[in-house]
Amino acid sequence: MPSELNAYLLSAVMLGALLMCAPGAPVENATTESLAGETSGEEEGKPPNQLAAVLMSILGVTQQHKQEFQKEFVNMGYETDDYKIASLPAVCPRFNFSKEACRHRLVEGLSKYSALLKHVEREYPNSSILSQVKHKVGPLIQLIKEEMRNSEGVTVLTGSQKEQLLKDLNHHDAFHRKMTAHSILEQFHIFLVEGKRALFNKKAKHRRSAIRSTIAPTHLFYTKF
Repeated sequence: MPSELNAYLLSAVMLGALLMCAPGAPVENATTESLAGETSGEEEGKPPNQLAAVLMSILGVTQQHKQEFQKEFVNMGYETDDYKIASLPAVCPRFNFSKEACRHRLVEGLSKYSALLKHVEREYPNSSILSQVKHKVGPLIQLIKEEMRNSEGVTVLTGSQKEQLLKDLNHHDAFHRKMTAHSILEQFHIFLVEGKRALFNKKAKHRRSAIRSTIAPTHLFYTKF
């Protein structure tokens, strides 16, 4: 069956050419993302831009919060859900959400977190995590705005709203205030993780999915052959 054999060989050669042209090859090096990738810093083989660099630098610090919490509360599990603030900024969804919408949400959320971090500073004035990140929130907001098509449409908290937010967090119980501060740091990290994933990782996911769908017939060719 020479003609059938030639057809299979031609299909295999064409498929191999397509795979070599696909961005991100070789395929065997593609791995799924993990939270460790939050601070890895590379997107699709290119050096990170300034926005990514600032975001990664903040995440490199905030990911240390769990260890800091466990040092302070040795006999407690890493659970702060009971002290989570109801009005915390929503994270960027992983699906059906544009990058522009995510940038909009990030700017508004970071504006609110800039106020919430003052509560952390009030409870932990010597926090090493806070000292390294609090001065980077403003520049991060500005960098995100520079990539937006309509940054004027962003609504941020006014000074009086920020003051009221801090007053609402000033619980009479000292332990409650400290746990709220830890909850803010934990949720701040998650907020940035999901923002980074939405802004920088979607194309990589789509690329890997496309490569996998292209590779699938290869096994059929060789199995049938």
